[in-house]
Amino acid sequence: MLSLIIPVCNEAGSLVELHAEIDCVLGALPLEAEVVFVDDGSTDGSWTIIADLASRDRRVRGVRFRRNFGKAAALSAGIEASRGEILVMLDADLQDDPAEIPRFLTQLEQSCDVVNGWKRRRLDPWHKVYPSLVFNGMVSRLTGLALHDHNCGLKCFRREVAAEIRLYGELHRFIPVLAHARGFRVTELEINHRPRRHGASKYGVRRFVRGFLDLLTVRFLTGFGQRPQHLLGTAGLALFTLGAAGLLFLAVVWLLTNLPPHWNLGKIGDRPLLGYSVAALLLGGQLLSLGLLAELIVALTGRDRDTYSVAERINANPETL
Repeated sequence: MLSLIIPVCNEAGSLVELHAEIDCVLGALPLEAEVVFVDDGSTDGSWTIIADLASRDRRVRGVRFRRNFGKAAALSAGIEASRGEILVMLDADLQDDPAEIPRFLTQLEQSCDVVNGWKRRRLDPWHKVYPSLVFNGMVSRLTGLALHDHNCGLKCFRREVAAEIRLYGELHRFIPVLAHARGFRVTELEINHRPRRHGASKYGVRRFVRGFLDLLTVRFLTGFGQRPQHLLGTAGLALFTLGAAGLLFLAVVWLLTNLPPHWNLGKIGDRPLLGYSVAALLLGGQLLSLGLLAELIVALTGRDRDTYSVAERINANPETL
């Protein structure tokens, strides 16, 4: 089964047309399919339209939030409510073209586990396009997954991918990165991007600030999620060593009281090095302590299945092991 997951937030003007386009695409596919609309706190009557579509099309299913919880929460709810082995995510604003879905399915079956859309010719204002180029370059460099458009709303992946990644906050834009970190095969496909005709964009300047902070979170989770001491401990040990070296140097100066006057080393208490060394020593010790506490948390609350990803089994049913 194919499951289309569509987050909706005040998109009443586009839902009927979107459903008509999806119906045309699904009618030509040799697959059973469902369409899961997740109403993320809409106030414009979107839920009424979803309910009407569901009454006329048995493939349509709906989930309504009590208030706006964000796109990641909507996608998580859609995944939980879906039944398909292949999941397709697309936005409800008609900028993502449902006609691309067959190409995504073909690519998925041929060579990979996740297919990410690439809006090569992006029909958005310049103040969204150029910051997005910078952001995508940062994500590719810091995560090791080189994609042109990490945040594209049109994505296709297998259910086992969804079972191994957790979406919260704004992490929906990093689905390919999280899947890549688990060992899944990720590729991208150039798509047709269309101009917005209904509603208004949900993203502003704050999106880029949150995106950068989420990038740091993803980099930590994918690189050090199971070994936080490797990051915190390394930084702490480096600062502790620098602080200790500075204090050792000042101790040597203090002991050498019979130096020639022209050396003019001055009083130890007047040196900025003293303050910097003490601060580095204390901060290094705190980071080492935090690293140890993080390791204890991972050891006590971590689950074995979170530390690896199994592709397949032969005569090794987990229930019998």
